[in-house]
Amino acid sequence: MPDTYFSPRFRLTPALSLILTLLLFISIVLLSGCASPVSSATSAAPTLDEKIGQMLMVGFRGMEVDANHFIVQDIRERNLGGVILFDYDVVSAEHSRNIESPAQVKALVSQLQQAATTPLCVAVDQEGGIITRLKERYGFPPTRSHMDLGTQDDEHLTLTVTGALATTLNEAGFNLNMAPVVDLCINPDNPVIARYERCFSVEPQQVTAQALSYIAAHHQRGVLTTLKHFPGHGSSQHDSHLGLVDVTQSWSEVELLPYQNIIAAGQADLVMTAHVFNAQLDPEYPATLSRATIDGILRQQLGFDGVVISDDMQMGAIVDHYGFETAIAQALTAGVDILVFGNNLRYDENIVPRAIATIKELVHNGTLSEARIDQAYERIMLLKRRLN
Repeated sequence: MPDTYFSPRFRLTPALSLILTLLLFISIVLLSGCASPVSSATSAAPTLDEKIGQMLMVGFRGMEVDANHFIVQDIRERNLGGVILFDYDVVSAEHSRNIESPAQVKALVSQLQQAATTPLCVAVDQEGGIITRLKERYGFPPTRSHMDLGTQDDEHLTLTVTGALATTLNEAGFNLNMAPVVDLCINPDNPVIARYERCFSVEPQQVTAQALSYIAAHHQRGVLTTLKHFPGHGSSQHDSHLGLVDVTQSWSEVELLPYQNIIAAGQADLVMTAHVFNAQLDPEYPATLSRATIDGILRQQLGFDGVVISDDMQMGAIVDHYGFETAIAQALTAGVDILVFGNNLRYDENIVPRAIATIKELVHNGTLSEARIDQAYERIMLLKRRLN
């Protein structure tokens, strides 16, 4: 290179060239060891607390959040893995929970994600029809129920209608829908399924076809889905929100077919357990707490190795019959990977630290193995690689 590229005062001699090269090398070494805190945190092996935090999904109150809100502190300090939004607060009986308008919801979800080192699962029950959280009264587009779509029995129509629903979710920032419901419409008077038009059909093949179209519409827009309520809530006569529901006499194996078909098709993202008791499957525990049902049927018989998520652990079927520690221990032992505490039937701002402390103690006293925690954590991390 001609000397004219340098000021005569600073002529690049061989000695100076060697010094500059050494300085450059030292700078590169130093900079490579100064990764950002986020990079260091994500590359380091997670602690037991951090792994447990990812196994929880929690609800909260607030149209917006700041650094002082307990949910933000749980996300930042306890590595909370998921949140779920509602429009109606059951405890206070007020329509002032998390959802007011499309712009407000989008801003809220953004605030939550900004607090997270590991991307959050941001979930909502947007089944369509009666069971929607993003309602027309808040400025969101209309939706159609599962039963309505099942009655039409047009897979292309379901794909189109659900595409609009999934677009709404994507635009608001949601990456997980707690749907579709693949319960069969066995009991037309079912107070929590058929009465709210939450089932596609009584025919398992029709339910499968409708659900696959529903799922495809979500996947096309970067939203994951949840099959519910395993192993079947469609034949029940009571509501598990209110208490323990026994389906021993009404349930049949045909209710497993939609799960079997969708899992075989490779389209099951998450599966949600039902708080239903079925002595045919487990003479002691309801499905959410039943190893025979989750590990035995869902995992081994049906071959599902993805994330299993509980229905709300604060529902009457659980809290009225089992203590906090017992319910958590049994659910995780049974094979549940994510525990949902909606904080909508009961409200506890300390639910995350309570749950983490409980699970840690279960590991320390040998009730749960750390290998079981690792298994759940790895499934969740694998799922989160697919989040938009």
